[in-house]
Parts: sequence; C-alpha cells; structure tokens
Amino acid sequence: MDLSWDSISEFSTLYGMRAIVSLLIFVIGKKSASFLSSLIIKGMRKSQIDETIISFFSNVIYGGFLVIIILASLSNLGFDTTSFIAVLGAAGLAIGLALQGTLSNVGAGVLIVFFRPFKIGHFVTIAGESGTVETINLFSVIIKTPDNKQIIIPNSAVIGKSIVNFSAKETRRLDIVLTISYESNLMHAKEVLQTLIQQESRVLAEPSSLVVVSELSDIGVKITIRVWVKNDDYFTVNCDFLEKTKFAFDARGIVVPHIQPLIK
Repeated sequence: MDLSWDSISEFSTLYGMRAIVSLLIFVIGKKSASFLSSLIIKGMRKSQIDETIISFFSNVIYGGFLVIIILASLSNLGFDTTSFIAVLGAAGLAIGLALQGTLSNVGAGVLIVFFRPFKIGHFVTIAGESGTVETINLFSVIIKTPDNKQIIIPNSAVIGKSIVNFSAKETRRLDIVLTISYESNLMHAKEVLQTLIQQESRVLAEPSSLVVVSELSDIGVKITIRVWVKNDDYFTVNCDFLEKTKFAFDARGIVVPHIQPLIK
C-alpha cells in the first residue's frame, strides 16, 4: 500500500510539475509572442509599410508564434507532437490548394504594397482598364473610371499585366496632331500655333515646346504640336488648345480638311 501510494505521489508530482512548467511556457510564450509581434509591427510602421499589410502580417506572425508555443507546451507534457505537426502540415496543404487563387491574390497584394507601382489617387491603366485608384487591399485593386464606374481588378491580374501610371510623374507630354490643307499657308499656321503656345500659361517652359511638320498625307499637311504640362492640366489644356486653334485658323483662313463621306 505504501509502495502504491509512493508511486501515485511520484507520478502526481512529476506530471504536476510538467503541467506547471507547460502552463508557464504557454503564459510566458504568449506574452513574448505579443511583445515580438509588436516590435515587428513598429519596425514595419517605421518603414512606412501599408497598414493593410501590417494588419495581415501581425495576425500571421502572432498565429505562428502561438502554434510554436502550444506545440512546446504539449511536448513538455510528454505528448508526441510529430503527429500534430503532420496534421497541421496536411491541413495547411489542403487549405493552400483550396485557396490557391485567393492566396495568389494575397501574394500579389503584398508585392503591390511593397513595390508601390501606384498609389491611391493615381490615374492608371491596369489590365486594360483605366481609372483612378480608390482602394488597394490584399485581394484586389479598385479603380474608378472617368465616367464613374467602379472596376474591381484581382491583384494577380494586376501583377500579371503591364501597368501604366499616368500620375507617377508631376508632368506629362501632350501631343496634338493637326492637319491643314495643302492650299493653306504653312508658315502662317505654325506662327499661329507658336503664338497660342506662348499665350497658354499652363504650358511649361521646360522642356521646350515643338511645332513641326510630321507628315504629308493624302488629305493635307500634318503638324505635330508637342508641349509639356502638369498632370492635372493635361485634359483641359488639350481641349482648350484645340478650341483656340479652330478659332485662330478660321480667322487666318487656314483650312482644316475633312474626309467626305462615301455615298452609297
């Protein structure tokens, strides 16, 4: 009876100590995981990484630490954690295969935020769609078209296609091609265009502007006007310049030819 009691007492003491140590491992490990996660998050914020990515990675990092702590606690209790690791690995593989498309979007989202090919507010062309970037998240990029349509583009499509960012630079080159008839005075036309450029305050002095004959076509002489403007002025300068050119050409008798429609 004494031997049996001693065995029970020894067993209780041994596993009681293991249970206490495992509990300490879990408690201390959990606090350490929170501390390390906060340090990593602070470092990411100092690097000016997007808050969406910080939030995502903070959960992943904390979850990873927590899994390690739980496995360490179970191992200290005498459990064979090999089977747990195998189950976790199989579950991770199954989840990865099931969410393959979603995970590819997440991976692409991380690349977009880290490399920053564009930012919110930029006007871009992505996967054949043009608009202003409204939202960048881990799964998609949301843009608004000039006619106020909302387009949601999966991140995998964004990374897999060419990206044209019209807002990356402060200035942009504006090319306008006009055609005048062969009967019109070419020098007068070029003088009119140079005067209009000089009068347009939104046209930048540098790089210098250009007015040249670019083609002798079947219907007339093509003149290319090349000026530099700020991004915000691109559309309005283009429209205003065309309107002023029409009035100026009419006043000087410079004819812009047009193609007669075919009569069937």
